[in-house]
Amino acid sequence: MNFSLEKSIQILERTPEVLYLMLSNLSDDWTTKNEGDGTWSVYDIIGHLIHGEKTDWMPRAEIILSENADKDFQPFDRFAQFEESKGQSLPQLLEEFKDLRKKNIDQLRSKKVTEPKFALTGIHPAFGEVTLSQLLSTWVVHDLNHIAQISRVMAKQYKTAVGPWVEYLGILKQ
Repeated sequence: MNFSLEKSIQILERTPEVLYLMLSNLSDDWTTKNEGDGTWSVYDIIGHLIHGEKTDWMPRAEIILSENADKDFQPFDRFAQFEESKGQSLPQLLEEFKDLRKKNIDQLRSKKVTEPKFALTGIHPAFGEVTLSQLLSTWVVHDLNHIAQISRVMAKQYKTAVGPWVEYLGILKQ
């Protein structure tokens, strides 16, 4: 499938509701456990998504769409959530994510970005020149990646409990 702003927004606007339905009112055993040392819990992943809403997707799109000559992106701190989420409950994080995402989608729509602007570029600190369509496509896939990660982290809480069926459950082999 080729990039489409409207098809991208279809996913982006649904992610908060998907996560809310998937994670609300679950016990901490589902949401605070991870896959082992150096891995993230569901709680950590939601914090990471919030940090991205604040500092990654729309701020970088703004840089690309701006008239400024400087198109350099600031590096993204993939671990900022460990400090930023401290003291907040998962319901609070889910609500904050929903609010930030709505604001960002509204902001994106207000730009009325047309086809020629999808080829505009910014400078990523690791990848160099990237286009607006690549950035927006990545935003969508980033959501889907973390929804899959959340499913995997949760599934692994029952890895031993499923017994011999582990052989048929690919999510437990990742």
